[in-house]
Amino acid sequence: MRPSRCRSHKRCPSSACSAAASVKPSSKLKQPGIDQGKVTVVMKFGGSSVANAQRMREVADIVCSFPEHLPCIVLSAMGKTTNLLLQAGTEALTTSPSSIRSLQPLRDIKELHRTAANDLRVDGKAHGEMESLLNELQQLLVGISIMQDLTPRALDSLASFGERLSTRMFAAFLRAEGLLAQQYDAWDLGLTSTDDFTNADVLYEPTLEKIAAALAPQDGPLRTIPVVTGFLARGQNTGAITTLGRGGSDLSATVIGAALDLPEVQVWKDVDGVLTSDPRIVDRALPVPMLTYDEATELAFFGAQVLHPQAMQPALQSRRLAVRVKNSYNRRADGTVIVQQRDMANVLMTSIVLKSNVTLLDVVSTRMLGQFGFLSTVFGIFADNKISVDVVATSEISISLTLDPSKMWSRDLIDEELDALVLAFKGVAKASYQRNMSIISLICNVQRTSQILEKVFKVLGSEGINVKMMSQGASKTNISLVVGEEEARPAIAAIHREFFHC
Repeated sequence: MRPSRCRSHKRCPSSACSAAASVKPSSKLKQPGIDQGKVTVVMKFGGSSVANAQRMREVADIVCSFPEHLPCIVLSAMGKTTNLLLQAGTEALTTSPSSIRSLQPLRDIKELHRTAANDLRVDGKAHGEMESLLNELQQLLVGISIMQDLTPRALDSLASFGERLSTRMFAAFLRAEGLLAQQYDAWDLGLTSTDDFTNADVLYEPTLEKIAAALAPQDGPLRTIPVVTGFLARGQNTGAITTLGRGGSDLSATVIGAALDLPEVQVWKDVDGVLTSDPRIVDRALPVPMLTYDEATELAFFGAQVLHPQAMQPALQSRRLAVRVKNSYNRRADGTVIVQQRDMANVLMTSIVLKSNVTLLDVVSTRMLGQFGFLSTVFGIFADNKISVDVVATSEISISLTLDPSKMWSRDLIDEELDALVLAFKGVAKASYQRNMSIISLICNVQRTSQILEKVFKVLGSEGINVKMMSQGASKTNISLVVGEEEARPAIAAIHREFFHC
């Protein structure tokens, strides 16, 4: 899907056009999807893409660059709003109820949204809805202050205000520009989840059917653009607001795409698609033109922040839904398209990902060789302690695996919790752990493992880097190497030079 020609240029090359990326939209944008009877594409925009009023204008211009399509727009919160909301919740615990209105994060949120709303000339109705939400937010913070408790349920309610504000503002701006647009909270469309607050799972069976009905083709010559909150749902049993984890707006977009049986969902970020490595580590990282669902899932799980780890699940259910990652600051870049399958004949390495601050746990059986049930016992202990693992390597009497303690325990308790976990193996196995480790994930063509590992270990040997553990994922797209924290970045830079020659 290519955007129409830049309105301010008679000719615009198909490659990245810096002028097009910064052009100011006209005062009245053209309504997209006039000839469409139904939504034809989902376009999701992240927080940096809607960070302020000017960025929202740019997003509106992008939306109208595809006049042949009727989009459903999924938005994240503006800029760092979610972080400010969570900060406000934490500070409310140590602030008196009468002083809540003076909390700096709350003041920053109000100023950001009021300023943007004025700049975008939103109507009185939208202003009123936004002020009502800001008052509701302040009252929630007062309640947190009074109760001296910030529960996961309260955290989700708190975090929801960013998307609820941004979508109301954007829909109102589109209407001010003469476009037909309607705001929806995700639960208005039927997005239903488990009641696992702060990291809920989408319940696909009720959700997909409800979304398809809610966004069914409309009557009339002009079609209304739906503007939907990302990241949010309602719990099936509690009916309370839930969130889908950080980055969950990607998942919201692909759920809607699958529900409507669309050929493509576009996820607009601030990078030119998925890259061969983190540009903060490798300054010459390259865009990857195409990925499979499996590759994208492994990338997300092991640390790449371009997509939510579960965003590919609706695509897997659909089997025809492509996910295209594009740059809202460089709309002419082709981006990365993610599909079910691709030709891997000439693929060696796709991308190199770093996951830092992990712990390596070694567990060795104290019983004789051939003792059955060892692995079952080990993972039973993890289940009892509600601990999930990242990477696993096993032998008959030993197992090595990695944990991400920061996702399980508070920073001050990590050592104590790890010591308690080691004690849980007493009488069954001898356990020990090493902190400050990193996982380097090689997203690659595992059918060519010998060729890949020959090059990797040659590079690591020349750099004097020792691998503590190695594991090959069952998806056949990932080889994981565990190294010391201080060795990880030099290792990634060296491997990247070897495979991508830059």
